[in-house]
Amino acid sequence: MRAEASKEETKKTKRVLVTDHISEEGIRKLKEFAEVDIELELSKEELKRCIAGYDALIVRSGTKVTKEIIEAGSDGKLKVIGRAGVGVDNIDVVTATERGIMVVNAPEANTISAAEHTIAMLLSLSRKIPTANMSLKSGKWERKKHMGVEVNDKVLGIIGLGRVGSEVAKRAKGLGMKVVAYDPFISAERARELGIVLSSFTEVLSIADFISLHTPLTKDTHHLIGGKEFELMKDGVRVINCARGGIIDEGALEVALKSGKVAGAALDVFEHEPPGENELLGMEEVIVTPHLGASTEEAQKAAAMVIAEEVIEALKNKTARNAVNMIYVEEELLGALKPYLVLAEKLGRLLAQLIPKSCRVEQFSVSYEGEIGASEAGLGKNTRLITVAMLKSFLSWFTDGVNYVNAEAIAKKFGIKVTESRTEDIENFSSLISVATSLWAEGKGKERKTVAGTLFGKNDPRIVKIDEYRVDASPSGYMLICSFLDKPRVIGPVCMILGDRGINIAGMQVGREKVGGEAVMVLNVDGSVSEETMEEIKGVENIFDVKLVRL
Repeated sequence: MRAEASKEETKKTKRVLVTDHISEEGIRKLKEFAEVDIELELSKEELKRCIAGYDALIVRSGTKVTKEIIEAGSDGKLKVIGRAGVGVDNIDVVTATERGIMVVNAPEANTISAAEHTIAMLLSLSRKIPTANMSLKSGKWERKKHMGVEVNDKVLGIIGLGRVGSEVAKRAKGLGMKVVAYDPFISAERARELGIVLSSFTEVLSIADFISLHTPLTKDTHHLIGGKEFELMKDGVRVINCARGGIIDEGALEVALKSGKVAGAALDVFEHEPPGENELLGMEEVIVTPHLGASTEEAQKAAAMVIAEEVIEALKNKTARNAVNMIYVEEELLGALKPYLVLAEKLGRLLAQLIPKSCRVEQFSVSYEGEIGASEAGLGKNTRLITVAMLKSFLSWFTDGVNYVNAEAIAKKFGIKVTESRTEDIENFSSLISVATSLWAEGKGKERKTVAGTLFGKNDPRIVKIDEYRVDASPSGYMLICSFLDKPRVIGPVCMILGDRGINIAGMQVGREKVGGEAVMVLNVDGSVSEETMEEIKGVENIFDVKLVRL
């Protein structure tokens, strides 16, 4: 009964709002975990008014999740926004990230459906199927007018060789087409695996008989295909866009169609949807569908199930596989990574407490050495997550609301440059993580603070360096960190003061560069130390500074 009550309580405390239609299978999955409200066709103002009461928002392409809506939700308890599909251009991801709200999608759910729709559009375009269909149904028999072209042995140019683009390429090769592609993020090895020739953007445009677009819509890809690009193409080229409206400059496409430069276009997407009074809709050379790329029963069910699972994982504070604005780590590596994440959080929190209050942080530099720094190693590929964990812990000491999602955005907002370096070279340790901050102190100029840590065994985090001093301290509970001149009658008086105040010392480490020089003493103590006691310790001869650190 206790377990059942706990589960029911969890359901009552989590609320999910769905504002676009998704498959019933996904709704049922969500209802196993949370209360689900389905409110379709909400106005922007209606959504702003109600969003603060929900932990999660699930949309498709219909709902525009603007900055105002996200800010209204972030003032409440909104934790995750789910897009039951691939593109997130209808979601202000930047604002969501700044507010610490995870954005998840279902990038693989409609891959096959979108690829099949692209091939359907390509074949319909080559054989003029829509116009022939309408002609015959109107009582005409116009075989000559609807003369088409074969796709066999033609060149298909693919712009964007991601999930959908790759599947289109496979199917086009099955039709006997020669496939060339442009994608700056795809390796030559991956292209060879697919049997595709990688070329430059302009080369693909100039040699292709058919051009199919498969890029996301970003500020860099908006009007990627315009007047200049159409001029580079072959006369009589055919263009297909089943990706995102806005990638093609529709005005330039209209001009290219009227001039005969482009023999035909097949469009599933438009810059404004619905397109309204768009000249392209009245052109016989243009085939159009109302954004049907993902509109199959299989794709809709898959997208709904994936987004339900992603949202549930996010609300459980687990790693979402398809988080757009958070780093994903394979589950099999996460277990091995967790001890390093614990160490990273300790290092970040320690470093934050060592920084003088008058200093401004300018740079946050993380270095990975040894096994953790080996780029070919499994863990070495995931150091960015460790860096974010360290940064989150560090920034949380100075401001509220920092999490894995927004840590990097908040650092940027504060003007902190975050850098990361890796090397396999190391002495004394199998792995070492160091973090250094470049500081600006008013009246003093630039300063630098550094801490470093490692793991002893698999799960024993240790602080092994503070600034230039080697130590071996357990990062737990309360720690007193004293800077002093390495002379007699310093350590003893400090310990006596703590003993007189009933403060037990659990561990002590001293690090120094040379005899009689500056040194650091790290004392693990069993409880907090009062300001009065701290002042007394600072009064010990040859003590420079004392900081109480809570880890």
